[in-house]
Amino acid sequence: MSGNYLPPNPFAEWVGRTVLRLMGWRIEGQMPALDKFVVIGAHHTSNWDFVLFLAAKFVLRLNARWFGKHTIFRWPFNNLLQRWGGIPVRRHLKLNMVDQAIQGFRDNPEFMLILSPEGTRKKVERWKMGFYHIARGAGVPIVLAALDYAERRIVIGPAFQPTGDQAADLKAMLAFFRPYPPKKPEYAFYGD
Repeated sequence: MSGNYLPPNPFAEWVGRTVLRLMGWRIEGQMPALDKFVVIGAHHTSNWDFVLFLAAKFVLRLNARWFGKHTIFRWPFNNLLQRWGGIPVRRHLKLNMVDQAIQGFRDNPEFMLILSPEGTRKKVERWKMGFYHIARGAGVPIVLAALDYAERRIVIGPAFQPTGDQAADLKAMLAFFRPYPPKKPEYAFYGD
Protein backbone atom coordinates (compact mmCIF):
# COMPACT_ATOMS: atom_id res chain seq x y z
CA MET A 1 0.00 0.00 0.00
CA SER A 2 1.32 3.44 -0.94
CA GLY A 3 2.21 5.76 1.91
CA ASN A 4 -0.35 8.22 0.51
CA TYR A 5 -3.14 5.93 1.63
CA LEU A 6 -3.95 4.90 5.16
CA PRO A 7 -4.92 1.39 6.25
CA PRO A 8 -8.66 0.87 6.54
CA ASN A 9 -10.24 2.75 9.42
CA PRO A 10 -13.93 1.82 9.36
CA PHE A 11 -14.89 4.57 11.81
CA ALA A 12 -13.16 7.40 9.91
CA GLU A 13 -14.54 6.12 6.60
CA TRP A 14 -18.03 5.90 8.11
CA VAL A 15 -17.74 9.48 9.42
CA GLY A 16 -16.64 10.72 5.99
CA ARG A 17 -19.36 8.83 4.13
CA THR A 18 -21.99 9.96 6.66
CA VAL A 19 -21.01 13.63 6.38
CA LEU A 20 -21.12 13.48 2.59
CA ARG A 21 -24.44 11.59 2.57
CA LEU A 22 -26.11 13.95 5.07
CA MET A 23 -24.96 16.94 3.06
CA GLY A 24 -25.98 15.27 -0.22
CA TRP A 25 -22.47 15.26 -1.70
CA ARG A 26 -20.50 12.72 -3.73
CA ILE A 27 -16.93 12.32 -4.95
CA GLU A 28 -16.21 12.11 -8.68
CA GLY A 29 -12.83 11.11 -10.07
CA GLN A 30 -9.91 9.51 -8.30
CA MET A 31 -6.53 10.44 -6.99
CA PRO A 32 -3.63 9.63 -9.32
CA ALA A 33 -1.41 6.63 -8.69
CA LEU A 34 1.58 8.84 -7.88
CA ASP A 35 3.91 8.84 -4.91
CA LYS A 36 4.20 12.61 -4.55
CA PHE A 37 1.93 15.50 -5.50
CA VAL A 38 0.31 18.72 -4.35
CA VAL A 39 -3.50 18.93 -4.34
CA ILE A 40 -5.20 22.29 -4.62
CA GLY A 41 -8.81 22.50 -3.49
CA ALA A 42 -10.80 25.45 -4.76
CA HIS A 43 -12.76 27.59 -4.57
CA HIS A 44 -12.43 28.10 -0.82
CA THR A 45 -15.26 30.48 0.12
CA SER A 46 -16.86 28.84 3.17
CA ASN A 47 -16.07 26.91 6.34
CA TRP A 48 -18.06 24.03 4.81
CA ASP A 49 -15.29 23.56 2.22
CA PHE A 50 -12.95 22.28 4.94
CA VAL A 51 -15.62 19.88 6.22
CA LEU A 52 -16.22 18.50 2.73
CA PHE A 53 -12.54 18.03 1.89
CA LEU A 54 -11.90 16.42 5.27
CA ALA A 55 -14.81 14.02 4.70
CA ALA A 56 -13.31 13.14 1.29
CA LYS A 57 -9.92 12.58 2.94
CA PHE A 58 -11.54 10.05 5.29
CA VAL A 59 -13.54 8.27 2.58
CA LEU A 60 -10.53 8.00 0.26
CA ARG A 61 -8.21 7.08 3.20
CA LEU A 62 -5.72 9.75 2.16
CA ASN A 63 -2.56 10.18 4.19
CA ALA A 64 -2.50 13.84 3.22
CA ARG A 65 -0.95 16.80 4.98
CA TRP A 66 -2.55 20.25 4.93
CA PHE A 67 -1.75 23.72 6.21
CA GLY A 68 -4.20 25.54 8.43
CA LYS A 69 -4.21 28.85 10.23
CA HIS A 70 -2.68 28.28 13.69
CA THR A 71 -5.78 29.66 15.41
CA ILE A 72 -7.83 26.55 14.52
CA PHE A 73 -5.26 24.36 16.30
CA ARG A 74 -6.50 25.14 19.82
CA TRP A 75 -7.61 22.95 22.64
CA PRO A 76 -9.55 20.69 22.47
CA PHE A 77 -8.98 20.15 18.73
CA ASN A 78 -5.20 20.64 18.43
CA ASN A 79 -4.13 16.98 18.66
CA LEU A 80 -7.04 15.74 16.59
CA LEU A 81 -6.40 18.17 13.71
CA GLN A 82 -2.71 17.30 13.68
CA ARG A 83 -3.54 13.57 13.63
CA TRP A 84 -5.75 14.30 10.64
CA GLY A 85 -2.71 15.74 8.80
CA GLY A 86 -2.95 19.39 9.83
CA ILE A 87 0.14 21.57 10.08
CA PRO A 88 -0.39 24.85 11.95
CA VAL A 89 0.85 27.90 10.06
CA ARG A 90 1.64 31.19 11.75
CA ARG A 91 1.44 33.46 8.71
CA HIS A 92 2.40 36.56 10.68
CA LEU A 93 5.85 35.07 11.41
CA LYS A 94 6.72 34.98 7.68
CA LEU A 95 8.31 31.53 7.91
CA ASN A 96 9.32 30.04 4.60
CA MET A 97 6.59 27.42 4.28
CA VAL A 98 7.47 26.80 0.63
CA ASP A 99 10.99 25.63 1.51
CA GLN A 100 9.69 23.55 4.41
CA ALA A 101 7.11 21.86 2.18
CA ILE A 102 9.70 21.16 -0.53
CA GLN A 103 11.90 19.57 2.14
CA GLY A 104 8.93 17.42 3.20
CA PHE A 105 8.71 16.10 -0.36
CA ARG A 106 12.46 15.43 -0.42
CA ASP A 107 12.45 13.66 2.95
CA ASN A 108 9.56 11.28 2.23
CA PRO A 109 9.24 8.62 -0.47
CA GLU A 110 5.49 9.34 -0.58
CA PHE A 111 3.99 12.72 0.23
CA MET A 112 0.68 14.42 -0.53
CA LEU A 113 0.03 18.04 0.45
CA ILE A 114 -3.43 19.60 0.13
CA LEU A 115 -3.66 23.39 -0.06
CA SER A 116 -6.19 26.08 -0.78
CA PRO A 117 -4.78 28.54 -3.32
CA GLU A 118 -6.87 31.37 -1.87
CA GLY A 119 -5.42 30.89 1.61
CA THR A 120 -8.64 32.26 3.10
CA ARG A 121 -12.42 32.06 2.79
CA LYS A 122 -12.69 35.77 2.01
CA LYS A 123 -12.67 37.46 -1.39
CA VAL A 124 -9.16 37.56 -2.85
CA GLU A 125 -7.73 39.47 -5.81
CA ARG A 126 -5.30 36.67 -6.68
CA TRP A 127 -4.29 33.17 -5.63
CA LYS A 128 -1.36 32.69 -3.31
CA MET A 129 1.11 30.87 -5.51
CA GLY A 130 2.95 28.96 -2.77
CA PHE A 131 1.38 25.72 -4.00
CA TYR A 132 2.89 26.35 -7.43
CA HIS A 133 6.36 27.09 -6.07
CA ILE A 134 6.19 24.00 -3.86
CA ALA A 135 5.26 21.79 -6.82
CA ARG A 136 7.96 23.31 -9.03
CA GLY A 137 10.61 23.13 -6.30
CA ALA A 138 9.76 19.53 -5.46
CA GLY A 139 9.32 18.50 -9.10
CA VAL A 140 5.82 17.14 -8.47
CA PRO A 141 2.48 17.60 -10.25
CA ILE A 142 -0.52 19.52 -8.96
CA VAL A 143 -3.81 17.62 -8.70
CA LEU A 144 -6.86 19.84 -9.16
CA ALA A 145 -9.88 19.25 -6.88
CA ALA A 146 -13.00 21.40 -7.17
CA LEU A 147 -16.05 21.87 -4.99
CA ASP A 148 -19.17 22.05 -7.14
CA TYR A 149 -21.92 23.41 -4.90
CA ALA A 150 -24.48 23.42 -7.74
CA GLU A 151 -24.23 19.66 -8.26
CA ARG A 152 -22.99 18.86 -4.73
CA ARG A 153 -19.87 17.04 -5.78
CA ILE A 154 -16.17 17.02 -5.13
CA VAL A 155 -14.50 16.72 -8.52
CA ILE A 156 -10.98 15.28 -8.57
CA GLY A 157 -9.40 16.42 -11.77
CA PRO A 158 -6.21 15.70 -13.61
CA ALA A 159 -2.64 15.88 -12.41
CA PHE A 160 -1.23 19.10 -13.85
CA GLN A 161 2.52 19.33 -14.40
CA PRO A 162 3.68 22.94 -13.98
CA THR A 163 5.73 24.14 -16.94
CA GLY A 164 7.46 27.10 -15.34
CA ASP A 165 5.31 29.57 -17.28
CA GLN A 166 3.36 30.64 -14.21
CA ALA A 167 0.90 32.90 -16.04
CA ALA A 168 -0.02 30.25 -18.61
CA ASP A 169 -0.20 27.51 -15.98
CA LEU A 170 -2.43 29.63 -13.74
CA LYS A 171 -4.75 30.33 -16.68
CA ALA A 172 -5.01 26.59 -17.44
CA MET A 173 -5.70 25.69 -13.80
CA LEU A 174 -8.33 28.42 -13.41
CA ALA A 175 -10.06 27.09 -16.54
CA PHE A 176 -10.52 23.75 -14.78
CA PHE A 177 -12.20 25.39 -11.76
CA ARG A 178 -14.38 27.86 -13.70
CA PRO A 179 -17.38 25.51 -14.30
CA TYR A 180 -17.70 24.59 -10.61
CA PRO A 181 -19.64 27.18 -8.59
CA PRO A 182 -18.46 27.63 -4.98
CA LYS A 183 -20.74 28.22 -2.01
CA LYS A 184 -20.17 31.97 -2.27
CA PRO A 185 -19.44 32.74 -5.94
CA GLU A 186 -18.85 36.41 -5.18
CA TYR A 187 -15.73 35.41 -3.18
CA ALA A 188 -14.19 33.19 -5.86
CA PHE A 189 -11.15 34.23 -7.86
CA TYR A 190 -11.53 33.46 -11.57
CA GLY A 191 -8.47 35.33 -12.84
CA ASP A 192 -10.48 37.96 -14.69
